[in-house]
Amino acid sequence: MCGLLGFLSSTGFAVGCKDDIEAALPKMRHRGPDEAGVWNDDDAFFGFRRLALIDLALSHQPLPYDDGRYQLAFNGEIYNYLELREQLTREYGATFQTNGDGEAILAAYKYMGEKCVSALRGMFAFLIWDSVEKVTFGARDYFGIKPLYHYADDRGHFFSSEKKVLLELAEDVEVDTRSLQHYLTLQYVPEPASMHTKINRIESGTCFTVRDGRMTTRRYFRPTFPIQQPSSPAALYGEIRAALEDSVKMHMRADVTVGAFLSGGIDSTAIAALAKRHNPKLLTFTVGFEREGYSEIDVAAESAAAIGVRHITRVVTPQEFAEAVPLIVWYLDDPVADPALVPLWFIAREARKHVKVVLSGEGSDELFGGYAIYREPLSLRAFAPLPGPLKKALGALSKRLPEGMRGKDLLRRGSVPIEERYYGNARIFRDADLGFLKTRDPGVSYMDVTREPYAATRHLDDVTRMQYVDLFTWLRGDILVKADKMTMANSLELRVPFLDTEVFRIASTLPVDQKLAEGTTKYALRQALREIVPPHIYDRPKLGFPVPIRYWLKDQLYDWAREIIQDSQADALLDRAYVLNLLEAHRTGPHDYGRKLWTILVFLLWHGIFVEQRIRPVVPEPVYPVEL
Repeated sequence: MCGLLGFLSSTGFAVGCKDDIEAALPKMRHRGPDEAGVWNDDDAFFGFRRLALIDLALSHQPLPYDDGRYQLAFNGEIYNYLELREQLTREYGATFQTNGDGEAILAAYKYMGEKCVSALRGMFAFLIWDSVEKVTFGARDYFGIKPLYHYADDRGHFFSSEKKVLLELAEDVEVDTRSLQHYLTLQYVPEPASMHTKINRIESGTCFTVRDGRMTTRRYFRPTFPIQQPSSPAALYGEIRAALEDSVKMHMRADVTVGAFLSGGIDSTAIAALAKRHNPKLLTFTVGFEREGYSEIDVAAESAAAIGVRHITRVVTPQEFAEAVPLIVWYLDDPVADPALVPLWFIAREARKHVKVVLSGEGSDELFGGYAIYREPLSLRAFAPLPGPLKKALGALSKRLPEGMRGKDLLRRGSVPIEERYYGNARIFRDADLGFLKTRDPGVSYMDVTREPYAATRHLDDVTRMQYVDLFTWLRGDILVKADKMTMANSLELRVPFLDTEVFRIASTLPVDQKLAEGTTKYALRQALREIVPPHIYDRPKLGFPVPIRYWLKDQLYDWAREIIQDSQADALLDRAYVLNLLEAHRTGPHDYGRKLWTILVFLLWHGIFVEQRIRPVVPEPVYPVEL
């Protein structure tokens, strides 16, 4: 896991930008503190920061291949690189000068062309420059685990693992008010946009070429769901278990120590239990808070004892939390209003004192049907056969019922089609509540983000459609952003065995009754893991890394929040009086506005850092493990 920076000149004079690019590269030192590398010719410039995990002595980047014809800048890990190298040698006579996974990508591209991406099993964002054809080929992994930002102007095309690096090189960028509107609704900026105009993200599952200054993109991976009823449920559960066991085995490949994050849920516990088979001395890590109900430390410790691993915990205080937030927002590049970012940053920093790689359970909920909201279509089945006019009448009736009246929300939800009702796990401000946004555009809606996923899944059941929407929105916009940014902020690689193409191949076939059954979520996965996880975890709902924001903003963090609002210079975008009133209403009234306030506060900090440049977080020195 590393950080890359690439520039492709439109004028054949890449060396002219060399000094500016080299000066920007240290902005992502945290992604690769082990070494730096640069390479250029007249048409291309590659810069690299390396976190050395595989083939420590040889696989330096930028990496040449075929007598220097090709140059590679690659962030991520290819878990099947050993098998791929053997296949390329056997079928094409490929030769290798290193023992790493980067050279496997180069050889695959030489002999397979653009189809090479379909042979890669892992997480990746890479650029390959072909100095003979004068073309660059690049790609981002299937699910969007690793980031890749893009900016272009009359000088050429710039790519980077971190947007803050591109901000050092970009010209005339400003706040994208459309992205801000989506952020206030969803708590993240949906791909492919960013919070800055002119800078976007290469989408997950997409590859691209740059030739003669023109960039073309192609989606090489689009999730499909060939749902089928299993002839033998027991065989299905065995297949799921075998796929996950194999994925964990592949994800354990490294020339350094691998640990695991451990919460109180079934996903991370299963990953840790399987990882211990490959590392009997596995270390696991958990974070929590002192407030009751907002810590899984005790449950995780019980799980660690049950599976026989050494366990390390970190308790975060409200003061530590507040002090870390500006730095965390700087690492993020774009605002993400998920409070779990903060404890994740702390536990990643603690883990980095001991290991360079951790496994985690991200992706399980999206693949296997793990969110409680996925049960909503089941609760609304009675509305499905009703004619449209009757549904409309029920919706009108729900608006006339008093707030808080039992059944009001059921009528409202039952009268609304899923395309209008569901747009992800986080729903912060509704369109009608955005009057405080001074740049609000009534033509912009959350449905702009979900329209394409819903159009592609008209033939599927509502639960699977919700999963599909989350794969293209919530997973890559929130879950994977916080996983990458918070671990890489601490020079720690995070690997996600659930987000493996072989695991997805099986998960994509599950019918609804294998996802939601007997009052639980992830039913088939739970059955598959029955012999792997300890009994106290089996049916326990996952909390993840819960944060007591609603309580802290009433008390310990009230003054902190008020100061952020008062000091902000974002008045051209947001109504300051509204935000201050919302804070007071949260503090004194019966309603919980904690998530809405947190969403605004994160944006105000982001604006203070990246627009006003008034807030300048001090970036700490990387921590290093006791043993590499």
